[in-house]
Amino acid sequence: MSRTYKATGINLKTQVLGESDKIVTILTPEFGLIRAVAPGARKHNSSLGGRSGMFVVNELLIAKGRSLDKITQAQTLKTYPGLAKDLGKLAASQYLAEIVLSQALSEQPQEELYELFNEHLHRLEALSSTNASGVLAHLAHGVFHLLALAGVTPQVQVCCLSGRSLKPDFTDPNWQIGFSVPTGGTICLETWQRLRTQKEGEINNQYPIPHIPLPVSHAQTVVVHRQEIPLISSRLGAMELALLQHLSQPEIMQIDGARDHNWLSVEQILRQYAQYQLGRPIRSATLIDSYFAANHDATI
Repeated sequence: MSRTYKATGINLKTQVLGESDKIVTILTPEFGLIRAVAPGARKHNSSLGGRSGMFVVNELLIAKGRSLDKITQAQTLKTYPGLAKDLGKLAASQYLAEIVLSQALSEQPQEELYELFNEHLHRLEALSSTNASGVLAHLAHGVFHLLALAGVTPQVQVCCLSGRSLKPDFTDPNWQIGFSVPTGGTICLETWQRLRTQKEGEINNQYPIPHIPLPVSHAQTVVVHRQEIPLISSRLGAMELALLQHLSQPEIMQIDGARDHNWLSVEQILRQYAQYQLGRPIRSATLIDSYFAANHDATI
């Protein structure tokens, strides 16, 4: 007989199996990620039908199997019905779930990740307003906290090149800061420009003869030198930097003057960074793009 064990978990992903079953990927605080068959879950009036849905928290009795475990009993402890009623909230929840799936380990306790994910689902569901800013702000907050838990938080407080503290300058409307995904965070553009000038000077000193085409081998050397200059993935203004710097706080800070486009820029920066760290695209991000575009069209 198969051994059985108990676990509490939230459903992150479901897949069709055969004519009536589902494979459910579940995040549990005790055992990490579990993939288990929910037998008959797609049958009409199945007791596992609703309990195998997305973002349902169940107390489970699971039988160990050779390749896949099997859910034998499920008692629902919590659901998030408010997420499915709003496209923005649902897209943001799926977005966070993709990151969790990429971070979670199997056969190891994942209590912090479990609690953090549920906390941000609760915050999304509790949003009183369904405007784009609210959804994007909570999404960015959740992404930042998940990255922090994984130990790969982007550096947003100091310049990655000089180590100097960065403070947004709201007095200059043209003030900007750089963000480099490969380097790991924010970069002072003045420091970056000085580095570029220095590298270009080194190249010119190495090849001082003007107007003469360089041999192919020399040209390849030049490319190597230029790669030492950090790539600026995007440029952001004072408001975007202020929002990024506040994301490490336990609660979202309300900053006067923050608009939809500011939060959209922050989300896109974090998206690029998260995809770089995870080594894969976040497919649910396309739903966020669609939601924001629809929301923007409805307000103009």
